[in-house]
Amino acid sequence: MKLLLKSTIIGLFIIGILTTAMYIFLARYYREEFSYNTWINGVYCTGKSIAAVNQELISNFAYDGLTVFDREGNPHKICAEKIALSIDFTPRLEAFKNSQNPYLWIDNLFKSTVGNTITPVIVYDEKALESEVNSLHFFKTGNQDLKIKKTTHGYQLINNRQNVLNHARAKTLIRDALTNYETHLDLFEYFEDLPLDAKMRNDLNLWAKIEEFQNCLIIYQMGDEQIPLDASVVSDWISVDRHGGFILDDNLSPILNQEKVRAFVAGLAAQYDTVGGTRRFMSSRGEYLNVSGGIYGNILNQEAEFEWILENFAAKEELIREPEYKKKAFKQGKNDIGDTYIEIDMTAQMMYFYHEGNLIVETPVVTGNMARKWATPEGVNYVYSKQRNRILRGEGYASPVKYWMPVNGNIGIHDASWRRAYGGDIYLTDGSRGCINTPFDDVKIIFDMVELGTPCVMYY
Repeated sequence: MKLLLKSTIIGLFIIGILTTAMYIFLARYYREEFSYNTWINGVYCTGKSIAAVNQELISNFAYDGLTVFDREGNPHKICAEKIALSIDFTPRLEAFKNSQNPYLWIDNLFKSTVGNTITPVIVYDEKALESEVNSLHFFKTGNQDLKIKKTTHGYQLINNRQNVLNHARAKTLIRDALTNYETHLDLFEYFEDLPLDAKMRNDLNLWAKIEEFQNCLIIYQMGDEQIPLDASVVSDWISVDRHGGFILDDNLSPILNQEKVRAFVAGLAAQYDTVGGTRRFMSSRGEYLNVSGGIYGNILNQEAEFEWILENFAAKEELIREPEYKKKAFKQGKNDIGDTYIEIDMTAQMMYFYHEGNLIVETPVVTGNMARKWATPEGVNYVYSKQRNRILRGEGYASPVKYWMPVNGNIGIHDASWRRAYGGDIYLTDGSRGCINTPFDDVKIIFDMVELGTPCVMYY
């Protein structure tokens, strides 16, 4: 019995020594490696070195940089690669490892360590980051001035004092966001207005008056086209000196330059006066022709329009203005022929009458005698009178006609009872004295339908 007890004691002693030795061995082992049952960021770290765990944590950590949003909400990416950004868990792992007592590794048998988390240290190239940030368009400072500038759209206020980014604050926020490996940063609230000096405040007050001056709501109706007197037009009416500086009245308000108004009206006339001009006309031949000359068209009353603008400009009322004309055609605008007209093709010896785009009459005619130099002149003319039972008189002749429609002086369209044939080459040797001889039935239709002022396009 004593022998058994002694053997038991010796056995227990040996087991105790072995257990102690094993415990001490593991404690010494865990001095260099992570302790038993250690988990960090979901990685099992027991028995692993700091370097090994660092690599494993890095491979599990994804961060490709920061997206910065400007005041309009537009995204701008600062890529991790471009700023040589790297991730290192080593300092935090060392601190975690130092917090472990290797001789108390057994404590981990009785507690959960799965929830242990640490964050990495972010390292990047400061110069590369500075370059990337400065390349963002809203970081480009440029001139932080305030000025009134002439553009194709009129005078505009260029105010570089508004919504300016606080660069220092923004850069600090970007660095903090990168350090905390954030993926998004909104800089909207860090755009601010810069203070104004005395000159800037004066220019701002002047801009309010120029903006009011340019705010013209008049629209010129030129046929089918509308010409708004917007800032792009009215800005030229502001009086300036030879250096482009504003000439102001006693109230420091812009002054209307009347000569510029006259020039504008003259420009309208140059564009839309059509009498005697050249028109591009789609003929019944099926081809475009340039037809020049004639008495038909519009002539703007420039003096009346100049006076009207002077009287109405300052009122700032919304108006659609159809201008006054010294001579007013059947239709206004650059295309003043429209879709109701008489067309005379003197080479083909054909006449056409179109009413609202519909061909009403198509007939052969006889025009001026070419051999006797009585050729009917080409040009765009118009029916300015209609007479019945007229006797056409001239040197050596008196010709009674039933229908007479003069279109240019003593040249007109009429019936010719003395003729038995029309068209072909009759006009070359046996033509009229310049008028357009027309078959009776056809001229009657035209006479009954045509309105005074209807254009008459005549060409060879």
